[in-house]
Amino acid sequence: MSAPISTALDNLNSAIKSNIIPNQEYLLQGSILDSAVEVLLHRLRGLCDNVDSGTETFHDHEMCFSIRKGPPPEQPLSLRVRRALDYPEMPWQLRYIGQHELGDKSRPTIVRSSIDIATSNTVVEFLNELGCRLDYEYIIRGYMFRKGRMKITVSKIFKMAQGKVPESVEPMSQSYLVELSVLAPTGQDAIAEDMRIFAEQLRPLVQLEKIDYKRF
Repeated sequence: MSAPISTALDNLNSAIKSNIIPNQEYLLQGSILDSAVEVLLHRLRGLCDNVDSGTETFHDHEMCFSIRKGPPPEQPLSLRVRRALDYPEMPWQLRYIGQHELGDKSRPTIVRSSIDIATSNTVVEFLNELGCRLDYEYIIRGYMFRKGRMKITVSKIFKMAQGKVPESVEPMSQSYLVELSVLAPTGQDAIAEDMRIFAEQLRPLVQLEKIDYKRF
């Protein structure tokens, strides 16, 4: 008798149990004024790996959706859809982001659940059919650097005029958002210490830290 054919769900469950799916994001965040961003970019070009062919840029449109799992105070499920405006032929990205886990004070970074999926450009229609609500959307432009497994983004966020095309935007502030992140399987907390050491090299230009969004 031939062996049973494994299904995609079987393979997914096996991968999850083996801790090979990157389903957690380690994150530090900060900001820097427009007037100082060039100095930070110069520092990152000297520290990071992917600079031989020039600085990598991005120009994306991101939409943030939510859907309630139950009545309040149950927190809604958050989903994000991002598309590359500079590479319209690329797949769209659907991303689930869980609640931030600040942990104890000795933990160097925030840890949150995160799952990314490449999708077709009909994903927004699919989310609407599920009953998801569009909470807000914005345009984000910036620069991306890599240091080993770490990703560093320096990005400017633009507010979209409601009902207008993505080109009709205005900056939300006079500063750039700086994020240092790593996607990894569950249980690789040693990554957080590497991130802390790298963040120290960016001081005093930018202070990357754990942000407690519950304070806002």
